[in-house]
Amino acid sequence: MMRLAENNGDHYRSAIEMRKGLARRIATRAKLVGENPTAVPGLALYRRDEPTPCIHATYEPSVSVFVQGKKCVNLGGIEYHCDESSFLLSSIDVPAVGQIVEASRQVPLLSMFLRLDMQTVREVISREDLPEPRTTVRSRGIAVGETTVGLLDACTRLIDLLETPEDIPFLSHLIQREIVYRILRTPQGERLRAIATTGDLSHRTARAIAWLRSNFAKPLRMEELAEVARMGVSTLHHQFRALTAMSPLQYQKQLRLQTARQRMLMDRIDASSAAYEVGYESVSQFNREYSRFFGQPPMRDVKSLRDSRLAAIDAA
Repeated sequence: MMRLAENNGDHYRSAIEMRKGLARRIATRAKLVGENPTAVPGLALYRRDEPTPCIHATYEPSVSVFVQGKKCVNLGGIEYHCDESSFLLSSIDVPAVGQIVEASRQVPLLSMFLRLDMQTVREVISREDLPEPRTTVRSRGIAVGETTVGLLDACTRLIDLLETPEDIPFLSHLIQREIVYRILRTPQGERLRAIATTGDLSHRTARAIAWLRSNFAKPLRMEELAEVARMGVSTLHHQFRALTAMSPLQYQKQLRLQTARQRMLMDRIDASSAAYEVGYESVSQFNREYSRFFGQPPMRDVKSLRDSRLAAIDAA
């Protein structure tokens, strides 16, 4: 019993030291507030120097490892809290709301984001010698887990590749495979395993989600979506809500509104053009749903976003 306690203590101290080392590496390379892309495919480093309001975004299949600060993600009314000892796993494309709740210039929020290649996930789970997780958690498409020493070590080595760019084409994929393996060994990895397993209901539902994401501007016909998923309409409704915490219609609506907002903000198109572009037939309906979702009418909302960005640039 005494030896077990000592081992647990050593493991805990090791995790703390590795987390500090990873935080130093991210802080050194993430000079800008927000996203800092890297030369490693799919890898970005994030820094936030202050709390943020709620931000609507679509989370793609990815893992984010946090080493400093705190963030909250809300999916369908369920909150997922991330701190320096956790990782956030998104196994599907899903609209959610994120908010930085603890960050400062002295102690910024620091995290690394890695886009998951589902082909790599399938290759890893196809191995017969891949151990099954000790416990399984069939959560929604988003889950928060405790970062392990093995995962921290792999993430550290992936970032260290930035010191030797010539090694990236040869070693990056190998380390990313290890990160996928480390995630699959956690209870939260069970949902990722299911989505990548051909024939599983989660996998079939993920196919419907991917199709809807690519075709959100088209009229939604549940029979067509069920055919993509190769399941009955009622079964698809149940599985879709289990993964995304929303119905297919709600999912489509959020994608439409977020895309329209992005087009107005980045490409400066007017609200009517954005409405028709994302599939609305009625501009008045678009305005009502936009105001209900984002809290104010389209152009007023976009102006507020632009003003906030300019203020952030001036402060920097």
